[in-house]
Amino acid sequence: MSLSQGRPLLSIPGPSVMPDRVLNAMHRAAPNIYAGELPEAVPQLRADLKAVARTSQNVAIYMGNGHAAWEAANTNLFSRGDKALSLVTGHFGEGWARHARDLGIEVETIDFGRRAAVDPNRVEAALRADKDHKIKAVLLTQVDTASSVLNDVEAVRKAIDAAGHPALLAVDCIASMGCDRFEFDAWGVDVAVAASQKGLMVPPGLGFVWVSDKAMEACKAADLRTPYWDWTLRARAKEFWENFFGTAPTHHLFGLQEALKMLVHEEGMEAAWARHDTLARAVWAAFDAWGQGGSGIHLNMADPASRARSVTTAIIPSPDATRLRGWCEKEGGVTLGIGLGMAAPGERMSDGHLRVGHMGHLNPHMILGTLAVMEAGMIALDIPHGSGGVTAAARLIAGK
Repeated sequence: MSLSQGRPLLSIPGPSVMPDRVLNAMHRAAPNIYAGELPEAVPQLRADLKAVARTSQNVAIYMGNGHAAWEAANTNLFSRGDKALSLVTGHFGEGWARHARDLGIEVETIDFGRRAAVDPNRVEAALRADKDHKIKAVLLTQVDTASSVLNDVEAVRKAIDAAGHPALLAVDCIASMGCDRFEFDAWGVDVAVAASQKGLMVPPGLGFVWVSDKAMEACKAADLRTPYWDWTLRARAKEFWENFFGTAPTHHLFGLQEALKMLVHEEGMEAAWARHDTLARAVWAAFDAWGQGGSGIHLNMADPASRARSVTTAIIPSPDATRLRGWCEKEGGVTLGIGLGMAAPGERMSDGHLRVGHMGHLNPHMILGTLAVMEAGMIALDIPHGSGGVTAAARLIAGK
């Protein structure tokens, strides 16, 4: 007998929970792609995407996932033989750098480990050492979903400027867009990439690349660019077809339209960021309580200032993390995220790690329900833990 017979809940760091409104908007017949409702909606979609990233500059829409957005950025940023500086704080920082290398880009890496954010001083030093300015762009992941680190994008931009270096700043916002504060224009970002299936609350299938005017000009001769990935038309589209280089992803666009209405026009970005901050801190409060009494339970990121508001990676001594994930899914209807990548040489993050996603379409009853199922699982499996995790989360949400 299983208790898990109601609606299941994905508490993983993407795909996130899809609002019923988004799913209902997609549940319709195929539209005319040459005139009418959909072509007329795209200018507002583009404006709303710019509002999410806080920019007045350019945005390109691709059919693809986050890895596709990486490739779109890489092929437009670089020519063969160009050099990038990659700042790695987790599995996905490694992945973006690997994609660049596979395209023939020379990549210098600074690895900050899996339990610390990027140190801007080291970035500045690396750029000062590049006296011939061979580094064309700095690649930074704002939130790495494997480690749940939150990097300070503004501080990295300041480090580039302090070094007097002309490098462009490219930021992976796939796990953070719509969840953690992001200020494309104010922070001096040149390229940002994201995807539809996390904070933007749409099924997987759309990738987004925001591009500064400066990057458009600096990269106009990039020879890695191919016809499909070329952002030249997409980022400054005048005609409907120019947005998609072919048939539009019609139903994803209907879903995106509804999601952006919810996020930008009804809630507003400041409120969305504040909501994610409160719910994330509730998760942290629960883990802090569970970690009392020598249980060994703790958060991967010790510094609250360097913790993502969209996902939390936690350590529960092996094999209890895996046991707990299994119990929560089978008995509680809650799916938690697995650990990804390497915590240290020879130590996979799947061993003793799990991740709680708290991004997008999320409210207190969903977070408190997830945490209550986790606490019930620890009790059922006799996993050592401190008491009062759910109470601590509830008190934080209540403002006590």
